[in-house]
Amino acid sequence: MEATGTDEVDKLKTKFISAWNNMKYSWVLKTKTYFSRNSPVLLLGKCYHFKYEDENKLLPARSGCTIEDHVIAGNVEEFRKDFISRIWLTYREEFPQIEGSALTTDCGWGCTLRTGQMLLAQGLILHFLGRAWTWPDALNIENSDSESWTSNTVKKFTASFEASLSGERELKTPAVSQKETIRRYSDDHEMRNEIYHRKIISWFGDSPLALFGLHKLIEYGKKSGKKAGDWYGPAVVAHILRKGVEEARHPDLQGITIYVAQDCTVYSSDVIDKQCTSMASDNTDDKAVIILIPVRLGGERTNTDYLDFVKGILSLEYCVGIIGGKPKQSYYFAGFQDDSLIYMDPHYCQSFVDVSIKDFPLETFHCPSPKKMSFRKMDPSCTIGFYCRNVQDFKRASEEITKMLKISSKEKYPLFTFVNGHSRDYDFTSTTTNEEDLFSEDEKKRLKRFSTEEFVLL
Repeated sequence: MEATGTDEVDKLKTKFISAWNNMKYSWVLKTKTYFSRNSPVLLLGKCYHFKYEDENKLLPARSGCTIEDHVIAGNVEEFRKDFISRIWLTYREEFPQIEGSALTTDCGWGCTLRTGQMLLAQGLILHFLGRAWTWPDALNIENSDSESWTSNTVKKFTASFEASLSGERELKTPAVSQKETIRRYSDDHEMRNEIYHRKIISWFGDSPLALFGLHKLIEYGKKSGKKAGDWYGPAVVAHILRKGVEEARHPDLQGITIYVAQDCTVYSSDVIDKQCTSMASDNTDDKAVIILIPVRLGGERTNTDYLDFVKGILSLEYCVGIIGGKPKQSYYFAGFQDDSLIYMDPHYCQSFVDVSIKDFPLETFHCPSPKKMSFRKMDPSCTIGFYCRNVQDFKRASEEITKMLKISSKEKYPLFTFVNGHSRDYDFTSTTTNEEDLFSEDEKKRLKRFSTEEFVLL
């Protein structure tokens, strides 16, 4: 009886903390992000210029970003459409309870898992849709004003707290977007793209069945000693993402794999082996690969000597972003202007969306406004991601990235390296995959080491 009472107290405590976090992380003040008209903006390998073109044009207030002197210049709308088209994954509330816990929200602890999801989502966008793809409805997203966000937050907090006290939880089903239902596509190609767009987002849904959803990623994290509510750092998330892709049995995902660098070293033969391994004996096509490289850009603080290197990485067409952030907060870095990084922020609590329903609303999976942060504020611990469509693409990418590493490293040792051969040729234990134990003993040791070096829990 006493144990039961303790369990009830723990559940009530968990629900109260969840309700508090829902208020804390939904209370987002609307702020404008300023961009210079004199400097180019780089977004995942694409360059945009905001120079004077028409002095009579003004940047729409709903865009959430402002050009200095309020002059819209060059291809600002193209940049906005490109940025908004990236998949945005944030804190969510009221999703199905995570197994082994009373948690129905990831507020306060799941931000690095979310930024990892965003990086993987960008890799899948490149794989299925290509870098030139943009969401046709991107510019139709309106920014909510701070008053509506604040009032909604108070209502959500009150309702959530009352439900916690009564022990009730009403599962909200989002309204189907009529705009999506009645939308007519101009051709089969556009329809095919929209199908994949929705499919990719559904893979990151917050339910136990979603292939790369929070529930699945937490399940894989248990193999390395992590559980729901723990802090996950960039390096640990890289390995969890790899396991997620390896374990995915969806037919569409058999043509892509993930490789995680070992001790800042990419072993080319190991990568190519993964690309040439096919589950179907009659399939001779080599796989696409997402390469994840956990690195540190300094000691306790980020070394500003690495600024040009980070800029160079984000300028590459192969780049799918960086899982990083500033101390205590994880962000998904996707671009830069001058010495400021452009990022998407997962620290906004949104309601659960059931992605299993037809024509589920897409708006909350796309960020309406970019944010900027000085490179100096960046936490040194991060994971860099690259996408290569096939073996030839990987060879070209490794040559191009190696040249950049040599230029940026100057007299310093490069952040990471590409070497020929297998890891076993250098006395490293090769990665093993076992159905009963998803992480090898070597990986578990590496993950435990990484987990002590990552960000600090909020």
